[in-house]
Amino acid sequence: MGYSLKDFKISIPDKLIAQFPSQQRHGSRLLILDASDGSIQDDHFHNISSLLTSNDCVVLNDARVINARLYGNKVLAGGERGGHVEILLTRRQDAQNWQGLIRPARRLREGSLIVLENGTTMTVLQNIGEGAFSIRFSNGINYEDLIDIGEIPLPKYIKRKPVKNIDEDRYQTVYSRRYGAVASPTAGLHFTDVLIQQLRGRGILFVPITLHVDWGTFKPVRESDYRKHKIHREHFEISEASAESVNRARREGRRIVCVGTTSVRALESTADRQGVVRSFRGETDLYIYPGYIFKTVDAMITNFHMPDSTLILLVAAFAGKEYIEKAYAHAVDKGYRFFSYGDAMFIHRSHT
Repeated sequence: MGYSLKDFKISIPDKLIAQFPSQQRHGSRLLILDASDGSIQDDHFHNISSLLTSNDCVVLNDARVINARLYGNKVLAGGERGGHVEILLTRRQDAQNWQGLIRPARRLREGSLIVLENGTTMTVLQNIGEGAFSIRFSNGINYEDLIDIGEIPLPKYIKRKPVKNIDEDRYQTVYSRRYGAVASPTAGLHFTDVLIQQLRGRGILFVPITLHVDWGTFKPVRESDYRKHKIHREHFEISEASAESVNRARREGRRIVCVGTTSVRALESTADRQGVVRSFRGETDLYIYPGYIFKTVDAMITNFHMPDSTLILLVAAFAGKEYIEKAYAHAVDKGYRFFSYGDAMFIHRSHT
């Protein structure tokens, strides 16, 4: 067995990369992959209820995306505005101190001053590597303040500017609550409030956790041996109530269904060998690739992922490389829509 992503037979035509969300949240298509035997079915997400039973426990990531992309200019020695810069805020330490990617990074030094389009100023404190800097705002900036001065940070494969009355709604899940993510946990974008209420009415348990998706989720795996890839740390929280809900569900024999790879990583980061999840607040750098033994997760709802990402490795670890290759080839052949605003997959096992 090789350990290069070049061994994966997955190729996504550009024309299938979704540039806008579907007309309705629950209107996306749904590919159903049985990881027991590799069988595939085509369906639509509004029929997800037919795949879930009253005995299921569904784990959701309630992270909310911040308007993290900012534009401004470097301030020159004489006080006039210099070159244009783009900032992607990635992490908040406190109201004044943040971390962020700044492009172009050349000529930025400790003490460089940047003025944003609305006049807000920030000072570059330190280069922390890979184009990332620690920065300080002259005045405190909270997550809510960014709504007025920043953009929703759509991934670069969406080749357009954000549309305020579309993306500020549709790039958030309906259950998003906790600001801090710089990318959406996109598997959850297909759920509506009505659909969740209907599923709850059938006795399906919904459990929230939080994982703030960082920019590193889009960092491609370049190493010839993907096991050597350095994964970025991401902040996550599992409350005592949520941990106990998942553990009780497992004791009761319920199936644990994770919505998104982020929910998978959060649960697996704290689970012991018996699959018991503990409450936690901190960071994870858990890297899941083929060969990983899952301790808690029984099924997952996920979007289609970039072929050079750590996320494709995670789903391949869960379903098997050959079955993922087969599913992606089928999706391409049938014209599924890919990536953040694309269609969804439901990966399960009909028997073990």
